[in-house]
Amino acid sequence: MARTLWMSVALCALLGACSRGERPPANSEAAARQQLHEAEVRWNGDYATRNVEGLVGHYAPDAAMANPGAALAQGTKQIRAADSEFAADPNLQLQCASDRVLVARSGDLASTRGHYVMRSADPKTHKPRTDTGSYLTGLQKQPDGSWKAIEDFVTPGPEAN
Repeated sequence: MARTLWMSVALCALLGACSRGERPPANSEAAARQQLHEAEVRWNGDYATRNVEGLVGHYAPDAAMANPGAALAQGTKQIRAADSEFAADPNLQLQCASDRVLVARSGDLASTRGHYVMRSADPKTHKPRTDTGSYLTGLQKQPDGSWKAIEDFVTPGPEAN
């Protein structure tokens, strides 16, 4: 009887906490931040190796990607085409780093805001150039536990020195 009462009290406390919308345990936010950091490392690696399928794999099937001077790419097919063109640049060197990571209380949505430095061929002169800028990426946790970008927007910054 005491055991049943104890389990009932514990269950009520758990359900009460959930119904009040209390924040999940800190370790779940920390775990999400770690997963997002690891995904960023893989993303940078995919740029370094020009791994188009790896790059596309960072996006949800219905994601949108906006790069400076390019049309909005929506969905896997358009994102693959944009990333294929991007990765074909023999001058491509891209390094991204997040400056801010936010994880929703629900634990299934997050955003990363950061900066990038990119070396690529100038579309007009075809000579190497270096660009800098910022990005904002909205991510959603997938059923398999991975994080996929659902919105990825890049904006150019001042000219690099």
